[in-house]
Amino acid sequence: MKQLHWSADNGDGTYRNPVLHADWSDPDAVRVGDDFYMTASSFHRVPGLPVLHSRDLVNWTIIGHALTRLEPEADFSTPQRGGGVWAPALRHHDGRFRIVYPDPDRGLFVTSAEDPAGPWTRPRVLKAGKGLIDPCPLWADDGSAYLVHGWAKSRAGINNRLTVHRMSPDATELLDEGVVVIDGDGLPGYRTLEGPKFYQRGEWYWIFAPAGGVAEGWQSAFRSRDPFGPYEDRIVLEQGGSDVNGPHQGSWVADADGSDWFLHFQDKGPYGRVVHLQPMRWGEDGWPVIGDDGEPVASHAKPSGAGPLTAPDASDDFATGIGPQWAWQANPEPRWGTAHDGLRLACVPGGDDLRFLPNLLGQRLPAERFQARTELRLDAEPGARAGLAVVGDTFAWIGLERNEDGFDLVYRVFEDDVAVELVREPAGDTERIGVDVDAGGRCRFLAGAVPRQVGPVFQATEGRWVGAALGLFATTSQALASGAAAFGPLRVTEGRAGDYE
Repeated sequence: MKQLHWSADNGDGTYRNPVLHADWSDPDAVRVGDDFYMTASSFHRVPGLPVLHSRDLVNWTIIGHALTRLEPEADFSTPQRGGGVWAPALRHHDGRFRIVYPDPDRGLFVTSAEDPAGPWTRPRVLKAGKGLIDPCPLWADDGSAYLVHGWAKSRAGINNRLTVHRMSPDATELLDEGVVVIDGDGLPGYRTLEGPKFYQRGEWYWIFAPAGGVAEGWQSAFRSRDPFGPYEDRIVLEQGGSDVNGPHQGSWVADADGSDWFLHFQDKGPYGRVVHLQPMRWGEDGWPVIGDDGEPVASHAKPSGAGPLTAPDASDDFATGIGPQWAWQANPEPRWGTAHDGLRLACVPGGDDLRFLPNLLGQRLPAERFQARTELRLDAEPGARAGLAVVGDTFAWIGLERNEDGFDLVYRVFEDDVAVELVREPAGDTERIGVDVDAGGRCRFLAGAVPRQVGPVFQATEGRWVGAALGLFATTSQALASGAAAFGPLRVTEGRAGDYE
């Protein structure tokens, strides 16, 4: 059995939170038979809209993506940090899976598939406009269909309110102009009401929605006997005495045995928005009770489903392709990278700022503590560089740079909008490189067959609405592409506390 870099399954019928210690932001999930499927925000990353599978809501694997490229193609030829695909909703209705998602600069879109692993249809516009976010469809028991969404003040000039539309049953169009059904400005203490999820239970329509901001907020539930309101409200999950700040925005899922569960995220800075699983029950007064009487649980008995002990892949041998854990920072070009018995990245012309390098190939930081190792060989003209990086609003990388006389091992950081080269030493064209990440996102970059620390510890930071990425890149200062970097298998294993002083 493969060694896991992170496991939430305790192996004794219980689990620990978070069930996914990585940036699966704004999770939404659905059960079909004995299988659970989940999607999450992907922002500027390509491919977008990841699809994950589980048999027990604890052990998850990536099975594909709903978006192979972002549209309009030209707009996403360069990194649009903070843009792209925001919080989606995943549903199964009438034999098809559907994901409705927002692009906050363009509108609300829907894509569908018979198989959640794909292929998915080309996205169709449901509602065009700026600042439309966090859509979620509902097919009611009487055959009618609806869609709820929120608003982003940065684009629309308004927020803290939720709008409901009538929707065609095939989810191809909205049938009215929409009605604001919940105005957070009229609720004491409410701010940044967003992320709604729409449900029906018996005679009640339910909207689960967080408020208060991702780092300090809470989760509310709203109910009405009519999809257009009026709605009653109650806070159903908040930090309380736990160490889970801002329990926020997620998904109610019913297990096959009739038990109820709630997936949500917690903002953890450089790790992004990690996913927690809470038990849920319905109180005698008809309201949901999430976690331990409204506070997040650290551990709990698992749901009834049985599945293998697993986690989304982080290691990759690049034997027959690039694994689904990886994403580019923009719509990729075929020449950027190929994988067959190793990864080969072309040295594409680009600047020193890795945050805006389209051809940086990255994945989510996969655990609180982990170790990553690979081998790099640079075959290129002077001006080329390649390496392994940790990239958020700041970044650091270790790798090789070709100069007129040969090769240098380089360790460079970018903080406060200034790039600082901390280490440069002669090297060959091949080098073992790696990084150890400790709790809190403290990164120790390494080089050598027997790993040695190179330079001081780097503190990882989050990006624009996303966590930091573990990335591989190759670039050149030349006007034309020249040469390539070859990466051996990337091994990611469970980390250990290190001496960083």
